[in-house]
Amino acid sequence: MTDFSEQIKNYLETEISIIKGLDQNAINDAMNLLEQTRERGSEVYVFGNGGSASTASHMENDFNKGVSEKLDKKYRFHCINANMATIMAIANDNGYERVFEQQLENKLNKDDVIVAISGSGKSENVLRAVRYAKSIGCRIIGMTGYDGGELKKLSDISLHVPLDNMQITEDIHLILNHVMMYILCGELTGYPVH
Repeated sequence: MTDFSEQIKNYLETEISIIKGLDQNAINDAMNLLEQTRERGSEVYVFGNGGSASTASHMENDFNKGVSEKLDKKYRFHCINANMATIMAIANDNGYERVFEQQLENKLNKDDVIVAISGSGKSENVLRAVRYAKSIGCRIIGMTGYDGGELKKLSDISLHVPLDNMQITEDIHLILNHVMMYILCGELTGYPVH
């Protein structure tokens, strides 16, 4: 039997260290932007690839159900990586780099917000969608790791995990989602999420 104790300890210590160093002002800014978006009845579009796609779907669930359940005016999150038929049709006909951008065309309004998730910050399909959204005046919350890539530069609010480790980056992106939804739920409804 192998003893993985040292590797487990190193992983967890690294994650704890990164969490302690997160930009709390950026998290606060993202929460305020999401809340302003809800208040004006605008939409939030969230997306990513792979593990980031899973985080995007989780985020849609947490805000549309978890936070919104007891609110009269609800969040309007849309996870655009969730419809596999649409993604496959666009990828097949127009290229994988268009799978998010094409879904946003003629749908976005300038008061809508994009939450773009890319561990590397370099995913071309994410970047194309973000560039399109910026061209019509949408604000961007970018969730990245590594050096942040181009997504960090394009983001109005950057939730950045400064580490060259995709697993810890994805862990922390999900933690950021939970931090934001838990606090907003408590503030808006008076009830913490259970």
